[in-house]
Amino acid sequence: MRKKFLSVIMVFILLFATACGAQGLRVPANEAEKNAYEQILRTLIEMENFRAIATVEYHSNKGVNTYETTQHARITGEYRVEVTAPSEVAGSVTASDGRQILQFNSRVNGRVSLQIKETPERSEIFLTTFVRNYLQSEEISVTVADMEQGIRTVLEATVPGNHPYLAISRLWVDNETLLPVKLVVFDQDDAVRIVVTYHVFEFNVDLDDGLFTL
Repeated sequence: MRKKFLSVIMVFILLFATACGAQGLRVPANEAEKNAYEQILRTLIEMENFRAIATVEYHSNKGVNTYETTQHARITGEYRVEVTAPSEVAGSVTASDGRQILQFNSRVNGRVSLQIKETPERSEIFLTTFVRNYLQSEEISVTVADMEQGIRTVLEATVPGNHPYLAISRLWVDNETLLPVKLVVFDQDDAVRIVVTYHVFEFNVDLDDGLFTL
């Protein structure tokens, strides 16, 4: 991780100069924006875990499915996501201890726990997955978005696996708080497929092992 951090810092000026031209994004224009990127990158690399309250949207040709979630995850792969809305799926919990993935819903026959397989549609909603993808990507870009709420640094990473609908992910991070604001996953045609909007986000909190088992 430290070697990757040093190599990224050494080339980030070049990345700024060749950053992608996605709509609404621009190359960082001053030292403050470049310094913000360094701080954001360091924060992400030093992340051990997170806790978040986030809205997750899945986009398809049939429309948009929206879920309110509470997320806990470790950079080592463990995670827990609980759906709190809409009401018909509230109480659904998916947890992974790094070895198996279990799903539970108190509304279905009282208490049911099923062992399930991992899917990129689920794993890509976690910031820990984005960080792993970003640090392992052969090509990354860094741009800036000017928003009403302030300046955001935008990091882009390739989603591995050649998934037909999940190709590129972009993370918007607030330059002042260094906290993630939004994570968006695009398909191969640059159409939006997943949007994660963070309402509360905490880095490196105390997470009990029991969170990741059912």
